[in-house]
Amino acid sequence: MSYDAWHIWAIILGLGAGTYLLRLSFLGMIGDRPLPAWVLRHLRYTAVAVMPGLITPLILFPQATGGEMDPVRLGAALATIGISLWTRNVTLTIFGGAAVLFALHFALI
Repeated sequence: MSYDAWHIWAIILGLGAGTYLLRLSFLGMIGDRPLPAWVLRHLRYTAVAVMPGLITPLILFPQATGGEMDPVRLGAALATIGISLWTRNVTLTIFGGAAVLFALHFALI
């Protein structure tokens, strides 16, 4: 299906308005009031819930290999999980996972 410039701009403006209204619902309506404890407790888990959804497809179906599972990325992901469980340190986990990714990339490819 082909869209002309008017339809594309209407879609962009509609998505922008929707994003603005979603953010306004939190920041504009309840931004100056304290949130209940149960809401704050659930908001702490947002990153934990979102990050696996963003990262898992990059590990299992990476664009660099045309969607094929790659032992380099899978090994780096497993090493990152291990480093995270062992150290409980976010910075060491990130840099350790990156180091394992580069090491496996140069060792296996």
